[in-house]
Amino acid sequence: MEQRTGFWTAYLLCFLMFVVGLVVLVVGKKHYIVRPPKGSVIINAFRAMWIGLWNKGIMDVAKPSYQEEYGRKYKTPWNDLFIDEIKRALVACRVFVFYPVYWVVYSQMLNNFISQAGVMQLHGIPNDIMQNIDPLTIIIFIPICDRLLYPFLRKIGIPFRPISRITMGFVFASLAMAYAAIVQHLIYQAPPCYKAPLNCPAANGDEPNHIHVAVQTPAYLLIGLSEIFASITGLEYAFTKAPPSMKSFVMSMFLLTTAFGSALGIALSPTAKDPKLVWMYTGLCVATIIVAVVFWLLFRQYNATEEQMNALEDKGDKPIPATEVNATGNVSRVAHSTTHDFHDNGTYVEGHPHTEDKV
Repeated sequence: MEQRTGFWTAYLLCFLMFVVGLVVLVVGKKHYIVRPPKGSVIINAFRAMWIGLWNKGIMDVAKPSYQEEYGRKYKTPWNDLFIDEIKRALVACRVFVFYPVYWVVYSQMLNNFISQAGVMQLHGIPNDIMQNIDPLTIIIFIPICDRLLYPFLRKIGIPFRPISRITMGFVFASLAMAYAAIVQHLIYQAPPCYKAPLNCPAANGDEPNHIHVAVQTPAYLLIGLSEIFASITGLEYAFTKAPPSMKSFVMSMFLLTTAFGSALGIALSPTAKDPKLVWMYTGLCVATIIVAVVFWLLFRQYNATEEQMNALEDKGDKPIPATEVNATGNVSRVAHSTTHDFHDNGTYVEGHPHTEDKV
């Protein structure tokens, strides 16, 4: 669109898509399930983590039941379930530590792959059109994975749990970089400019090296597959492992890893120039496969406790239909009566964060 009519039409199309999304969100509100609004638990969470850190990383010390049994040393304005939820959230945050390397690889699709296409034979198409293969891969393969691959693996006794999927995503990302290095090598082997694309007298300023841009296709396909297994599963892991009252915070921790990935990408930018690009892609390939191996060795045991960690979701505050939340964000009287909860010792609690010690 920007090539034929200008950038304003491309930006207008994006704006209209966001408008459609906003309309869908508003119209579909009655079908949503939400949790009753309540105060932030971030302060209590950090207090509990500080207690655990001060006691050699043993989070159970912050449980009210532990304090009652071994002598109360700390104020604990929460219940035991709250500490179990924090422990589950910390598992997710540890998993996220490895994602910046993945985001460096993923970002190649948005910058260096486009530059790579610019020195190849385009045959009349824009050099950034190839990146559309990524969303097409996601649209095609997500239903295949959900309806065919995952059920088949479960049927033959291979539960493809989140840690396994994330590891596989890192492997696909590594393969994408390996293939990109091969493509870059082919570009450097092609005339007229070889290792100096568009930068030799024979190019006349605009003749690309003689290699078709379609050769890039598998790299985008592999990036798309890696996104299905690593990125989407990461979002799932952040949501399912976060306590009900901390889902936004834990999700933001996952998204923060993209910022660290961008910082790593800036640090690598001096190598993103001819004739160093083959080695840059090779280095990213090696780094990502090392991350995949280390990630699997460190976190594979969490696959065995997946259902146990997810079961904590049923013990917290129950979600309610969005139609029972009024315009001010408060729960209606009828809905409010369903959000009452009890401590493990039977202490009655209104629809607010637990504030009493377990006795």
